[in-house]
Amino acid sequence: MSFPVTIVMSEDGPGSALRPLELLEEALGRVGLEVRRSGPIAAVARSSSAVLYTLPGDGADVAAFVSALRGHNDRVPVLLYGEQLTARTIPPSVLSRIDGVVNADEDTPDFLARKIQREVGHYLGQLAPPFFAALMRYANDGAYSWHCPGHSGGTAFLKSPVGTLFHDFFGENLLRADVCNAVEELGQLLDHSGPIADSERIAARTFRADHLFFVTNGTSTSNKIVWNSLVGPGDIVAVDRNCHKSVLHAIVLTGAIPIYLMPTRNRAGIIGPIPRSEFTAEALRAKIDASQLITDKSRRIRLLALTQSTYDGVIYRADEIRAGLDGVVDALHFDEAWLPHASFHPLYEGMHGVANDRQRTARTVVYATQSTHKLLAGLSQASQILVQDTIDGHFDERVFAQAYRMHTSTSPQYAIIASCDVSAEMMAGRRGPALVEEAITEAMEFRRTIIRIGADTPDWWYGVWGPDTPPRTGLPDRTEWELTSGAGWHGFDTVDDGFAMLDPIKVTLTTPGLTVHGEFTEPSVPGVVLARYLAEHGVVVEKTGLYSLFVLFTIGVTKGRWNSLVAELHRFKSAYDGNAKVERLMPAFAAAHPRYAGRGLRDLCAELHATYRDADLAELTTAIYTEPVEQVTAPAEAWTAMAAGRVEHVPVEKLAGRTTAVLLTPYPPGIPLLVPGERVSAAIVRFLEHERVLADRWPGFTGITHGVTEDADGHRTVACL
Repeated sequence: MSFPVTIVMSEDGPGSALRPLELLEEALGRVGLEVRRSGPIAAVARSSSAVLYTLPGDGADVAAFVSALRGHNDRVPVLLYGEQLTARTIPPSVLSRIDGVVNADEDTPDFLARKIQREVGHYLGQLAPPFFAALMRYANDGAYSWHCPGHSGGTAFLKSPVGTLFHDFFGENLLRADVCNAVEELGQLLDHSGPIADSERIAARTFRADHLFFVTNGTSTSNKIVWNSLVGPGDIVAVDRNCHKSVLHAIVLTGAIPIYLMPTRNRAGIIGPIPRSEFTAEALRAKIDASQLITDKSRRIRLLALTQSTYDGVIYRADEIRAGLDGVVDALHFDEAWLPHASFHPLYEGMHGVANDRQRTARTVVYATQSTHKLLAGLSQASQILVQDTIDGHFDERVFAQAYRMHTSTSPQYAIIASCDVSAEMMAGRRGPALVEEAITEAMEFRRTIIRIGADTPDWWYGVWGPDTPPRTGLPDRTEWELTSGAGWHGFDTVDDGFAMLDPIKVTLTTPGLTVHGEFTEPSVPGVVLARYLAEHGVVVEKTGLYSLFVLFTIGVTKGRWNSLVAELHRFKSAYDGNAKVERLMPAFAAAHPRYAGRGLRDLCAELHATYRDADLAELTTAIYTEPVEQVTAPAEAWTAMAAGRVEHVPVEKLAGRTTAVLLTPYPPGIPLLVPGERVSAAIVRFLEHERVLADRWPGFTGITHGVTEDADGHRTVACL
């Protein structure tokens, strides 16, 4: 592969060694190395190429550069270039952290180029982690494959025009690396053997876990693997009520009996923390006693599952929960789909579930499931399961292995496995903390920019949900981001001091029209209108609320990306203030929905705002998620009736009091509202009826509820017992 060599020009340049440096650049090109030039700041920011640092004299100014570079990458080759560089003039702190010294005119440019090429080759030889290295060797070997998949390294695609288009788009490397488990030299995902096992062991060390398992079907599958390895029919499980639907699917699959931990919620639709009091043995026992589905009240809780980071970025003090529930539940499951970065920065110390350098539990095994594709560098569906065993070793890997095989394909996508491998390797050493710190810094700069512009704008501007951070640069002060009862910014009615915090990289961008306390205000910009505008202008957000957008800062976010978003926000505001026509701003949307042609943007926002306000959607969407839930039968029993056809498809207007056989999940936000076996309330019926009103009056600006079906005549029904 072509690997770049970055020549970093110090402030004074290379002095009289400039011409020899130019000759060296030419020689580097002849040996196949790409040459770049850069300033010190840019070189540190990227730190993904070999570095040749030029010094005009003795090298006294290089210490700060090397220190900063090694703070980002402790392995990349670094060589110093000058005229008379010696160990006497270079500080020992620098000599111990570089890979060599190159003096102009001491050797020929071609020899020096080969020396640098040797350092690069040695680095590249150790760069790839075990599985990715093995996969590259196999794909580059040129051997014919007589196993599936049938496209045979991509050659089948070349026999068709559309196939050739596919081949050219994805490239030969991806297709040559798309192999099956018959290739034994790559190891077996189902057995965790060979290079796959080697990579999982290295990743476990990186993420501070006793065991780590790659998963290629997303954290939805990771969750089900954990549950199927632990939970059986009739087992009692305690679950975060606003959990991901895959956890509820696991309840159905295992036949467990759930009790729920109820989080708070503000009137802007943002999910808050579960009160600290819900995590006590006494509170859990009271829930068991109150459940009509649990006949044997003496049974222990088999598993407690907690969403650790909520969609909106609220995370709990995991160390406190682990210590408090040790021995109270058999296993703890932290669904950290949105938190794989936490173990790499001190901002999150004590706020993530698995860390084997912290005190172990005595009786409760701790699991964490993480989506490396969400905030790190994995391909879509890249996930991992982390395990921290107890002091005496209660984790049964044999049972876990059977559950893993139950949910894992015998034909896994090897590119996803490689991305799990590489994503973990990217976080090893100093690079992981540097990447996470960069993401935090960019998120903070975006937040401060929005706040600063708002302070300087006399009429209206956007906001960011979170503390009103001081106008400084750099990293956040953790105390500012902890949720406290005295802070008004979060809008939650009940908060326990020191129990939860907001992750600053999860940015909820707020639009005018609604406060966190549910008060409708003027002017108004419903979130869905802004989201439609941004999507048509190349900006796709993660989630939309009534008056908010969720913007995710990952390790891949750049200054250019978020500043482009700020520019689009300015353009939307100008269009809103001028009441620009919808078809000019969003021609594709207007073509799909002609009824909006000729409408002014500000007028459209005002009318949609009035619809929300008249229905008091802020209160209604809060009530349906916070009202008490009546469990009529176990979720698995309700699903069994559904699968057997023993259900009735009830019209929405007649749902009140009926028992649902399906998950009801409104999108947005994608959080299940009812679980199979629960009774439908009057408030939920009002919400579903208003959803139809919105769909009829405002097509293109509404969501849907999974579980509600619509026939050809437009009749909407829900399967009920």
